[in-house]
Amino acid sequence: MTLQPTLHPDILETIRRALIEDIGPGDATTDSIVPVEAVMQGRIIAKQEGIMAGLDVALAVYRMMDAELDFRPQVEEGSRVADRQVLAMVSGRARSLLTAERTALNFLGRMSGIATLTRQFVDLVAGTKAAILDTRKTAPGLRMADKLAVKRGGGENHRIGLYDMILIKDNHIDFAGSITEAVRRTRSAHTGLEVEVEARTLEDVREALAIGVERVLLDNMAPEMMADAVRLTAGRAKLEASGNVTLSTVRRIAETGVDFISSGALTHSAKVLDVSFEYSP
Repeated sequence: MTLQPTLHPDILETIRRALIEDIGPGDATTDSIVPVEAVMQGRIIAKQEGIMAGLDVALAVYRMMDAELDFRPQVEEGSRVADRQVLAMVSGRARSLLTAERTALNFLGRMSGIATLTRQFVDLVAGTKAAILDTRKTAPGLRMADKLAVKRGGGENHRIGLYDMILIKDNHIDFAGSITEAVRRTRSAHTGLEVEVEARTLEDVREALAIGVERVLLDNMAPEMMADAVRLTAGRAKLEASGNVTLSTVRRIAETGVDFISSGALTHSAKVLDVSFEYSP
């Protein structure tokens, strides 16, 4: 397979920090046991079924550790892998491979776990118009890697941070006094950013529509109320469902006709996929 040639600078910086965090002044165990000149080869395997994500990140870990290491992926990003399936073959200086092993596997396991859970949500809404979105509920420092994993699982990214979209939530509305006033203030700031407003009731939806908001977040609404909001909106704004989204509820939510369904669980509750490195003598 062909890996993407570049990763976001934030991911590369996160890799650098992760290696420093793990290695510190040196790998005491490996440096005590393995001669400097030793070489080895091994394979990274999946120890359970799931969706693959992060091979290019694992490659970057190894290359940052030692530019001469050879890393050969055996599966495609976003593909379903089986228990005991070989994900990549690696070879080169033994010290480098063993020292970088845990950091590479940590990224690979976390990202694949996120992609696996995301694919479950995506599969459940198949045939509806709803797209599955992530949120900002990511691990601090891992935002770009977490959101890349969502995309590899077939989901879409919501805003990356506080800077690339205006999302007026309940506390903003309560502080400003109303949806209308909160939107007026954001528009007067002339940011040029898309505006989304959180709606807790159908009256909130009506107010947002009356002032031409582009996107409305339906917060913790029952599916029946969401369906009413879809009919009320009639295409005048994009609707996003959020709150109490689970694998058991997402299909019913999608069938209401909303455009987006966001879930923090994609990144804050995904179970790490079990992956391992095996030495091949």
